[in-house]
Amino acid sequence: MKNLVLLGGGYGNMRVLLRLLPNNLPQDVQITLVDRAPYHSLKTEFYALAAGTTPESHIRVQFPDHERLKVVYGEVTKIDRANNAVVFADGQELNYDDLVIGLGCEDNYHNVPGAEEFTYSIQTMAKSRIAYDKISALPAGATVAVVGAGLSGIELASELRESRSDLKIKLFDRGARILKDFPERLSRYVQKWFDKNDVDVVAESDITKVEQGALYNHEDRIEADLIVWTAGIRPVSVAREVDGVEMERGRIKITPHYHLPVDEHVFVVGDCAHSSVGGPSAQLAEEQGDRIAIVLQKRWKGETLPAELSPIKLKGFMGALGKKQGFVNLGDATVTGRVARMMKSGLLWMYKNQNG
Repeated sequence: MKNLVLLGGGYGNMRVLLRLLPNNLPQDVQITLVDRAPYHSLKTEFYALAAGTTPESHIRVQFPDHERLKVVYGEVTKIDRANNAVVFADGQELNYDDLVIGLGCEDNYHNVPGAEEFTYSIQTMAKSRIAYDKISALPAGATVAVVGAGLSGIELASELRESRSDLKIKLFDRGARILKDFPERLSRYVQKWFDKNDVDVVAESDITKVEQGALYNHEDRIEADLIVWTAGIRPVSVAREVDGVEMERGRIKITPHYHLPVDEHVFVVGDCAHSSVGGPSAQLAEEQGDRIAIVLQKRWKGETLPAELSPIKLKGFMGALGKKQGFVNLGDATVTGRVARMMKSGLLWMYKNQNG
């Protein structure tokens, strides 16, 4: 029996499972899913967990149940390509015939002194819980600094404002305007929301140092009772340290068939994988998962793979500004306000219903 091992129960590997089970898995293949937790975590909603506006139970989805799907819980410490094995923290090993690395990412601190030691993260469920505990314990009038005004930073800052109207919130953005790579109308709408709700957006910032209770924007020292880092990510170290891995623009280089150039049996999906289509996102991970499933099925059937698979075309992105407002960008169309927030909530409901 061949063993397809999926490392990480994130969006990419959930899509692989959805495409292979129950009817597209050969009789001589079994799947082993490896994760630290007994559920799929909706990472796009971690900001709401940290802010205290969404309970943890609402951002979990149970893994599928199938007689040829085995779920193994543990912390992966090494991927041994030479022996086709995954090594766990307790020394146990798991052998694979094909492997999909979807272990996600960790914060990229860009060598900023003190950033890792003195900031909080929302990259994992566990870290988001810690951030929530610390935020909840802040006294009235405390200052929270959010470093990084990408989608995660924007959603966290806005959700914090709804959760804790007593806090002073500062959002540090490297660009001249919020969401500078997207339509100006969208930027104006988000900025207007922050202005109206008393969130201080610090444009053209450059965080050069972090220490306990303060950060430095350029040379200016700014005091903050709590700092959350949302200023970039990189693949987890276990994935980066795989023998033969090459990095491309901060992600793991893959072939047009989504495997390592040095090993056609080791695929990479999600935040770990380099893509020319766009930055890491749940949508991109799912599209990659679709194509990995196609490659696996063709190989199992002995079919010749096309030189390239169909190109990924992302549909756009959605963001929340608290529970009542939001923004959506779909190609040339931009939607803002309550309708956009309803669209995001509806998509989340559909995803949970489909996968759960």
